[in-house]
Amino acid sequence: MTREQFRPDDHPNEQFILSTVVGSYPKPKWLDRVRERYEEADDFDDANWAEATDDASRLITHEHERAGLDVVVDGEMRRNEMVEYFAERIDGYEFNGPVKVWGHNYFDKPSVVEDVVYDDSWLVDEFAFTDDVAARPVKVPITGPYTLASWSFNESYDDDRALALDLADLVNEEIGKLVEAGARYIQIDEPALATTPDDHAIVGDCLDRIVAGLPEDVRIGLHVCYGDYSRIYPEILEFPIDEFDVELANGDYEQLDVFKQPEFDLDLALGVTDVHVAEVESVEAIEANIEKGLEIVPPERLTVSPDCGVKLLPREVAYGKMANMVEATRNVERKLDTGEIDARALREGAAVSADD
Repeated sequence: MTREQFRPDDHPNEQFILSTVVGSYPKPKWLDRVRERYEEADDFDDANWAEATDDASRLITHEHERAGLDVVVDGEMRRNEMVEYFAERIDGYEFNGPVKVWGHNYFDKPSVVEDVVYDDSWLVDEFAFTDDVAARPVKVPITGPYTLASWSFNESYDDDRALALDLADLVNEEIGKLVEAGARYIQIDEPALATTPDDHAIVGDCLDRIVAGLPEDVRIGLHVCYGDYSRIYPEILEFPIDEFDVELANGDYEQLDVFKQPEFDLDLALGVTDVHVAEVESVEAIEANIEKGLEIVPPERLTVSPDCGVKLLPREVAYGKMANMVEATRNVERKLDTGEIDARALREGAAVSADD
């Protein structure tokens, strides 16, 4: 029941495939200029910055709605980077300057210098604003504790597992406040798991802490991008989540078979547009990608989104991908309604193929 609450009242089809985005979205160019002025100029204060990020969040939220997404986010307009943003708000972290990560790119990698402590909320204001301006349900992406631990220098804890578990308690506290504010769709982002898949048990232990005490109508998704999913499957089926979000379009669905045996019993959030390609896929191509998801789960357990955050794409391309994705989704639903697509046959055919 946690998923059906996001079906629009005026949904045109009997079938319902949930459409959303992973999280990040290209920022308006003027917001980047405003950030530079906020960080470097004395005549641009916190109130000016708050007004600018409010305006950008409203703009992108409405852009998501115009594309027709069932569940929207604000494109993370207030966030600079997925670890740095949270580390700045957690007591126990400090910053000592950027480190080179690849090529000429630098990352302001934080250090954990003492036990992490939850102080004030991280995302409640962001959610409350977006929820107020949105006409559709809002999803809240949160960088997961394993990634927050792995992508930081650990100078305080005995090991990264102990740090990740403490961070998981903080994430649980934050989600509790988000739920009090009305949030019902939370996505935990754990890209670090893709590079260290043998640590899947640590992520599972963190998720146990993250979901502790949450109401049953709160939907918890886990997004893991890149990597070899066979290294964490079927272990992820034991995670206390409703939905597992994967990036497969970029690999032309070569890893789809990973999820066929044993049977995938979570909801599947499937990437159906490639965020590494700065071209808008056709509606027909995206429909074919959506049908890949129906080989794994029935329509009522399928969510579609871009492979990952789209913040590095030109904004018009990002919008085009979303709009075509929604059109493709509604087309597939209509074909399911009329019997032109037989979802059961797709799954049974995939199961036979996997047995072979």
